Amino acid sequence: MSSALLAGIGWRHAHERALLEQRPALPFIEVHSENYFAEGGAARALLRAARETYPVSLHGVGLALGSAVGLDDWHLDRLAALVREVDPVRVSDHACFARAPLRGAGVVHGSDLLPVAFTEASLALMAGNVQRVQERLKRPIGVENLSAYLGWADDTLAEPQFLGEL
Repeated sequence: MSSALLAGIGWRHAHERALLEQRPALPFIEVHSENYFAEGGAARALLRAARETYPVSLHGVGLALGSAVGLDDWHLDRLAALVREVDPVRVSDHACFARAPLRGAGVVHGSDLLPVAFTEASLALMAGNVQRVQERLKRPIGVENLSAYLGWADDTLAEPQFLGEL
């Protein structure tokens, strides 16, 4: 059976130690990439220890792949360093935007997964951002849909079509 068809678990702080001590049989563990961006430290050491036993999937919530202002270079640098260190079985993030210009403050991160418009323009923009990430990481990434509670008036593509074309 392909590892792509197996289900892993989300590794959270509350059960880090138990997982490392008990070592249950798991196909992989998933962590939020951003929780391990700081170099060194206890969190990174625990992740390296877990990686000795389990394949790791890095799932992010901050790339903001659909942001029209582009990607955050600092964020992408930290992700690339983590990918080099961990050599994950997969890397993923969300089909959303979170970065936007704010008068007088430059570009800000909204700290939320905001839904993109399902339009050809949004698709082209997101495809370009995804391509940039994949080139930087030297691997394909997964793009996860959102549980969006609103749509945009200019949506012209159905969500499945948008994600399929992406």
